[in-house]
Amino acid sequence: MHMKDETIHFELGGYSDALEQGLEAIQEQDIFKRLWKHDHTVWKSEPDEITNRLGWLQVPAEMKEVVPELTRFTDDIREGGYQYVVLLGMGGSSLAPDVFQKTFGIADRYPELFVLDSTDPGAILNLLEKIDITKTIFIVSTKSGSTVETLSLFKFMYTKIANAVGVDQAGMHFVVVTDPGSGLEKLAKKVRFRRIFLNNPDIGGRYSALSYFGLVPTALIGVDIDALLERALSVARASGEDANVDEVPAAKLGVALGELAKVGRDKLTFIISPDVESFGDWVEQLLAESTGKEGKGILPVVGEKLAAPHTYGDDRVFVWLHLKEDDSLAKAFESLIEAGHPVIEIVLGDAYDIGGQFFLWEMATAVAGQRLGINPFDQPNVESAKVKARVMMAAYQEQGQLPTEAPRFEVDGIEVYATASGLSFPNNEKDRPSLKEIFNGFLGAADPGAYLTLQAYLPDTDETHRTLSVLRHRLHDRTGFATTLGFGPRFLHSTGQMHKGDSGNGLFIQITSEKSEDLAIPEEAGEDESSISFGVLIQAQALGDRQALQEEGRKVIRFHLAGDVQSGIQKLTDALGE
Repeated sequence: MHMKDETIHFELGGYSDALEQGLEAIQEQDIFKRLWKHDHTVWKSEPDEITNRLGWLQVPAEMKEVVPELTRFTDDIREGGYQYVVLLGMGGSSLAPDVFQKTFGIADRYPELFVLDSTDPGAILNLLEKIDITKTIFIVSTKSGSTVETLSLFKFMYTKIANAVGVDQAGMHFVVVTDPGSGLEKLAKKVRFRRIFLNNPDIGGRYSALSYFGLVPTALIGVDIDALLERALSVARASGEDANVDEVPAAKLGVALGELAKVGRDKLTFIISPDVESFGDWVEQLLAESTGKEGKGILPVVGEKLAAPHTYGDDRVFVWLHLKEDDSLAKAFESLIEAGHPVIEIVLGDAYDIGGQFFLWEMATAVAGQRLGINPFDQPNVESAKVKARVMMAAYQEQGQLPTEAPRFEVDGIEVYATASGLSFPNNEKDRPSLKEIFNGFLGAADPGAYLTLQAYLPDTDETHRTLSVLRHRLHDRTGFATTLGFGPRFLHSTGQMHKGDSGNGLFIQITSEKSEDLAIPEEAGEDESSISFGVLIQAQALGDRQALQEEGRKVIRFHLAGDVQSGIQKLTDALGE
């Protein structure tokens, strides 16, 4: 299967005809020509959240023009002696910079980049241990300018900086990336931020990797952003409005994803070379938030360990995305093809080809949305969990506590919260089940084509990631279902849309814990007065998301770890058996 000359190759087996028919359809309908002309009828009859969401098509060319500006800005920061850059953002504002940081690392004599996209107090404290805040530039990054997590983190960090260097100098440690006219732009002017970058407002968050949102922090760590943009432009030119779709990789990829999903192959499983593995976290948001709506969806499965072909159901499509020198999994993928699983292979010449991959997947996602009959640029279900969390925080501020709920069971130091709907649990409290029986009851409620999602409202440490990955793989081995893992509240801005908007086959396992330490969120930047903490905020977000999922009819169970997090996760893993 492994290629030498091509960059993308399809082994679709019996689904090849569906690809050809789909390509013929988009050629006959002039989809690419209409797409480049920003014709909203490619997707829907109404222009809402389409015509003002297509700026990503032109952004590689636009950003090429500002490379000198970003270079001068980077030089200014380096000359200022700053050693650290901390990005405060969520979802589309944070995922691409995180990819660039993990892929390229730190260039010599450039600052070190940290991405803070969590409201868990433990994650904030872990970061503060690694930096000297007086030598740190904070990038406050949010399209809307009103993202609660980002603004809370800003108020906290600004207050710490003001206390350390004084109010007069505090603003010089802050840079903002936002849309023109947002509340954050006004706030940045008020407190005299060092720099304000106003992004093209016609770009949605998850399509913003190659805009200021992705490139400002990336320039600061010494990545050659001109090279990244040139790779993206190369893909964009190959996807031009007059192109023959049979020769356009993005067209073939998008049609394949859409047509395979329509026949039940809707679990897109990524196996990615270690050096560029973090790209999966970005593409996960792009696909999940873009396609998971109106009862449809392509589920991106990222970070799942490759297993034997027979363990997978007939709902899988595999993407092998690897550097050209890494063909270590060639035999494993031959086995998947022989077992009848559709496989798409994408080969990168080097790490800078990631720039082209951003545009390739954005275009492919837009095409897949057209084939599925959905709008790939809106997120109609994202707000539901936010609304629930806001209600709970308001209740906390009025009553001094969040809404309480008694656990359904308490087993071995783990509190279990679950409704009876669709779950086979004993109703007699005297017949308290074991964790194994609880898992059996929950997993037994799965429908055909189900997937399992671990939602961890825990600090994303290496140790926690490892233990959760073991639990995740045990779940796949036990059930054969596709599995995903997300840390809250990050995933609310990534896969949260799909969880509530797709066909409803997901089973959601929330894991929460006691917060040993907490941090107050200032009411206003630079002031000490506070009415809520990060620990309360993340708890409200977990409760709000669970409530939103239940109201959409999703199956949800919550395990609250009252003791040590790692031992609690181990107990859950042991309950699934070998």
